[in-house]
Amino acid sequence: MVSENSSCTSLIFTYGTLKRGFSNHVLLQDLMRTGDAVFKGSYQTVEKYPLVCGPYRVPFLLNLPGSGHRVTGELYAVSSRGLARVDELEGTSRGHYERLPILLIPAGYGNESGNNKENEEDQAVLTRAAAGGITCAAEAYYAHKSFEKEMWMKNGRKGFGIYSEKEAKGYVKRKDRPQDLSFLDHVRIFISSPSD
Repeated sequence: MVSENSSCTSLIFTYGTLKRGFSNHVLLQDLMRTGDAVFKGSYQTVEKYPLVCGPYRVPFLLNLPGSGHRVTGELYAVSSRGLARVDELEGTSRGHYERLPILLIPAGYGNESGNNKENEEDQAVLTRAAAGGITCAAEAYYAHKSFEKEMWMKNGRKGFGIYSEKEAKGYVKRKDRPQDLSFLDHVRIFISSPSD
């Protein structure tokens, strides 16, 4: 475990390509080397959220609580400098993602059972986590609200609980995508294209 850094005061939840083993994790590795990030562990959302893929298999967490699954990812503490670099990667100033609050618990604490009592179990998990003082308030990068509902519909109102190698298959790095259109143009084309 990496030692604590008092300048790393913002908690960010990563669920896609910033996680260990994925292409954009190099940014967090660089931030950890410079003392601008600290890995805190694997965490899961308390509430269910849709996690879907958009154009080029780019993952998007949608700010539509109650839909989808409890999403598993990684928690990092980052400095203000580190936060600025992650914001730049995520395009927060360009309308790609929005950094907003999210409530987390350690991964594995609230595993879904898949039975018909999901809502009761969701509430039970939240109650146990809150009573045990193990919830963690952080921030996550959600798809921008200007296209999140359309992205949910485009994915057939189906998502997944973890962005794994299976979901990442076919991911295209930013440098390898067509450069004549903006990322938001690619999102609009993806949303408006016929479904497979």
